[in-house]
Amino acid sequence: MKPDNAAPQDLPEALRQAWPGMLVWVLGWGLLQGLDGRMDLSNLAMLLVLSSAIATLWLPVLASLALSTVAVLAFNWHFVPPRGTFHVDLGQHAILLGAMLLLNWIVAALLAARQQQASRARRLASQAEQLRLWGDRLRDAADPLAHAGALHEALAALAGGAVATLMLRDGPQDTSDQHLLTLGEPDAEQLAGLWHCLRQAQAMGPGTGRHQELPEWYVPMRGRGICLGAAVLHGQIVQRGDAEVRAHAQALCDQMGLALQRLHSVREEARAREQAQTQGVRNALLAAISHDYRTPLATIMGAASSLASQADKLSAEQRARLAHSIVEETEQLSRLTDNTLQLARLDAPGVALRCDWESAEEIVGAVLRRVRRRDPARRVRARLEPELPLLWCDGLLLSQMLDNLVDNALKYSPDEAPVEILARRVGAQVLLAVRDRGPGVAPAWRERVFDVFHRGAGSMATATPPTPTEAPVAAIDAPSRRGAGVGLAVCRAIARAHGGELRLRPRGHGGSSFECSLPLRPAPPPPPQAEPTDAPTRPSAVPDAP
Repeated sequence: MKPDNAAPQDLPEALRQAWPGMLVWVLGWGLLQGLDGRMDLSNLAMLLVLSSAIATLWLPVLASLALSTVAVLAFNWHFVPPRGTFHVDLGQHAILLGAMLLLNWIVAALLAARQQQASRARRLASQAEQLRLWGDRLRDAADPLAHAGALHEALAALAGGAVATLMLRDGPQDTSDQHLLTLGEPDAEQLAGLWHCLRQAQAMGPGTGRHQELPEWYVPMRGRGICLGAAVLHGQIVQRGDAEVRAHAQALCDQMGLALQRLHSVREEARAREQAQTQGVRNALLAAISHDYRTPLATIMGAASSLASQADKLSAEQRARLAHSIVEETEQLSRLTDNTLQLARLDAPGVALRCDWESAEEIVGAVLRRVRRRDPARRVRARLEPELPLLWCDGLLLSQMLDNLVDNALKYSPDEAPVEILARRVGAQVLLAVRDRGPGVAPAWRERVFDVFHRGAGSMATATPPTPTEAPVAAIDAPSRRGAGVGLAVCRAIARAHGGELRLRPRGHGGSSFECSLPLRPAPPPPPQAEPTDAPTRPSAVPDAP
């Protein structure tokens, strides 16, 4: 046996919504019967009109009009004399009954119109809220295509039937199959319609004014001056050609179109930025080669020409000096080439480092061995904290960074001033620093010395030469020192490629400290050691003596 409250749920939807109105009519008619003889006819008529007005709040307009007509006829039969007949006194009761019927119809029509307006207002408010939430979701989405399924479900619920969508992943310039996102199962005719709708950027179907003979709606996903997708909707609402529903579907699709256009614009901007960066590096490399390679090449050419044409006229000391000049200028060219090419590689997007677990002691030791050839006075010293953890890094790049910093310190420090390489742990980082006792760097230049192709007294090509008050006392490539201004730029690029940072800190009694902070990673577990065996070692065979 079903419970009492389950009975209304088994009735049709219209009857479930209308039963309060029917109840009002029953109660009103019962009240008329109870007040019969106690109130005059006009008051009973007003009670009937009141019952009709209240019942109209729940009844459909046609049902309310029909019930009002039946109620007026029943009122005439039961309450209007002569009772039990439909005869009325034309002078008195006909006007009363006509006014009752007309008033009931007017009230029913007005309430029905009000209900329709309220229902439409609720529907529009719900659609506006859905559009707001949908816009917020797409605005915060890194990839709008991830929400294509949500759009497909919203359109299906709106149309009450099958839906298929077609979207371009990478903009209108690439329409190949691997760059399309299709949801649903469109047939060949619908797929052709989707492509036509996308290219024309116009809706098609019932009520659109274009191809109204089609049984479906084709709705474009439009951006600003571009169309990046389309949807096809099929259902009963589509057949009716409901303009409000189609406008809402168009608004949902247009928001997706705008989101796809933003994604396309961001990708195009990234591509343009990468191209501009690549072109800028290429131009800087050409400028460096055309400008800063000339002096060492001219020196090498002059020294080599002198040795080739006048070797017999030169003393041994002069020949040694020319040979040393060739070696020194060749090293300068090699270092300049390495720095410039390394800077171009690190500035390229998507660069991958060749990282491995490296020992800070070995990296510093390799730098010291190379520096000894340029530092016969052994001014460079190293101070390392014991038991430093291993570094997950590209050992060659860190060696190049320290080598550049040491070479910079040797150039701009007095001949007797020491240069120190420091390595120690600071919290969850390892600090690699190169310190000198030179004249230091002016405050206005402590960040500009890291700019690519900047020398201490200005830029190689584009920077405005600084005033004498802001020129640094020491920088990696001062006018009196050869170079393209890439040494410190490479050092900072190497540090940042490892997730660290390179900073310049002035020292208290003169000099500079270039400090690179590198993050630490958990060290790898030590390899398992082989267990000792108790088996006796087999002696090697020794050939018999002859």
